[in-house]
Amino acid sequence: MRQKLFAVMAATFALSACVNTSDNASASKPNTVRPKNIIMIVADGMGPAYTTAYRNFRDDPATPNVETVIFDDIFVGNASTYPAQVSGFVTDSAASATALASGVKSYNGAIGVDQNKTPVTSVLQRAKQLGLKTGIAVTSQIVHATPAAYVAHNESRQNYNQLADSFFDDRINGEFVADVMLGGGTNFFERDDRNVTSQFIDAGYAYVDTYDELATLPTGEKVLGLFAPVGLPWVLDDSRKNRLAYLTQHAIKHLANENGYFLLVEASQVDWAGHSNDIASAMNEMHDLNLTLEYLYNYVQTNPDTLVVLTADHSTGGLTIGANGDYRWDPKWLQNLQKSPAAIAEALSDSADPVSMVNAAFGFELTDEEASQVVALAQLASLKDKTEGIQTLLDVRTNTGWTTSGHTGVDVEVFAFGAASDLFHGQYDNTDIAKKLFSLLPAEQ
Repeated sequence: MRQKLFAVMAATFALSACVNTSDNASASKPNTVRPKNIIMIVADGMGPAYTTAYRNFRDDPATPNVETVIFDDIFVGNASTYPAQVSGFVTDSAASATALASGVKSYNGAIGVDQNKTPVTSVLQRAKQLGLKTGIAVTSQIVHATPAAYVAHNESRQNYNQLADSFFDDRINGEFVADVMLGGGTNFFERDDRNVTSQFIDAGYAYVDTYDELATLPTGEKVLGLFAPVGLPWVLDDSRKNRLAYLTQHAIKHLANENGYFLLVEASQVDWAGHSNDIASAMNEMHDLNLTLEYLYNYVQTNPDTLVVLTADHSTGGLTIGANGDYRWDPKWLQNLQKSPAAIAEALSDSADPVSMVNAAFGFELTDEEASQVVALAQLASLKDKTEGIQTLLDVRTNTGWTTSGHTGVDVEVFAFGAASDLFHGQYDNTDIAKKLFSLLPAEQ
């Protein structure tokens, strides 16, 4: 595996001033040492087109070559993603997360259960059985499909309240399944029929609902951190532009111990951007993931007993770099955005001068034709229609194409670095990722 040294980017990293890392590649010896710590990252919806698009998005136009990004330097293989035969060839996040977590194919919608709705053990649950600390850090609600498949069991991904209850009710060796849980989801944990948050507090968990509060906790706490009613805001609209790296860093702060830990990290909203056909949010969610990888790469340099594995559960949206027969893609129009398309659309109705507002939010001047379109969008009653209109403006500017608002069945990339990372080289099925991780857990005492 070629390796590079990366400096962790500042939280307030300005996209307009992107500088790619220099090439300091050197050959490395095979790394097959059993890891003490395992960090599994799922970039939900991140098909191969997203990593290519992100490389181009970060390109320095002043140089003749397109500079590499961290994804290029940690790439090791590809994985197939199909679910159990009953669901055909195209997976949803629940079936794929169950496969990635347990090594078992299941039906679309399944959370930690097989085709017969029988619970299957996830690698996170097995790590807890073996005495490791366990945690999740995600940008969705923590009961969304991917984190839920590592922590709980349910026949349907839609049963969010039941899943929140399971996070508290399910125990392994008398302990809660996860020691640290960071993401969104207060709507599901603080309900009229049950306040799961209060139950965790009574059970000794530190509870925080702001990023700043998270920073005040003493090292080694058991933590429930819920920072939004459902998922976190788009990173373009969030108060922290490195939110996933921040959550990951603080999860590790509380999980690190002599016996090791298993941490699931999810860049959840790459998928949501794909479903929305929102190239602006997609590239900025990818940048949030990039900052997380750069932080973890440096972390592994000083903690070489740690393995980091990254893959996607599937690809979303059928992202096309170049559209309509035009051999062109212009990501420069995405690099100065101040708000997500959804936030821009929401502000349209209240803006006395929608064209000036959109100019400022886009970071470039609209053409006369685009300005007319924005004026027309401001008159629409539907927020969804306004949002799609803003997204279409950016699609046309960048020449971005989409084939669907759903998932596609293509293989996804696998990335790995750190202890035992060589085990993940090659072409295999998504279930093999879980099987490899199971094999790297310590032997039962």
